[in-house]
Amino acid sequence: MIALGLALAGLALILGSEALARRYERRYVIGRILAVAPQVTLEEAIALAHSGQRRYVRVHGRITSEEEFPDENDRPLVYRRKRLEIAADGRRRRILADDVEGVPFGLESRGASVAVDAAALNEGLVVLERESVGRVADLPAEVDRAGAAPEAVARLVVEQVSAVEHAFVCGVPQRQPDGRVVITSGARRPLILTTLDVPAAMRVLAARRRVPATILGALVVFGVVLLAAALVAAVIELL
Repeated sequence: MIALGLALAGLALILGSEALARRYERRYVIGRILAVAPQVTLEEAIALAHSGQRRYVRVHGRITSEEEFPDENDRPLVYRRKRLEIAADGRRRRILADDVEGVPFGLESRGASVAVDAAALNEGLVVLERESVGRVADLPAEVDRAGAAPEAVARLVVEQVSAVEHAFVCGVPQRQPDGRVVITSGARRPLILTTLDVPAAMRVLAARRRVPATILGALVVFGVVLLAAALVAAVIELL
């Protein structure tokens, strides 16, 4: 009975940490998906799409587009998201504006290419953010301040993808009616794109959630320890 109790407690901790991660720590989930998604070549992704299989995979290639647009430094971009947030007294941030600019783009490698469903990018975009921090009182007059106090902290976050970068993309390759292959969200998982290598992307995802991620990790470790203790207890009970 002791072994059973320990095993149930261990499973409860592991499953509970998983449920908490999925509910509250979306970036944790994104990082784990990015790390474990099986990597295939673009040629293999195209073959999967034409076979009709809906497999969630990770691909890598050079970003390519025929419709880039420049940033303020004349670097060619294919996607840019600007998010204006406010926070006061340590409370949760509120988003005042979330503007997205983008053009059709894809990944290319050794002559093979797939399109990326940029419209499906949301929390799955993992890049180095550029940010500016100030006060609500400093915002331009045309910005809707949603009743925020003038002394509240305002933060502008810019996430962008350049046409001169390489990227990892996780998603489901799908064949379109015109024969093109597009990688998008699917299999109950989001579309993920990062211009960083996987370890660096994991660090970016964990940067703002260190304490919760540590707690979740500790719960999993403790759950595994309880399962191991349950196994030992079961052996002792059998002797």
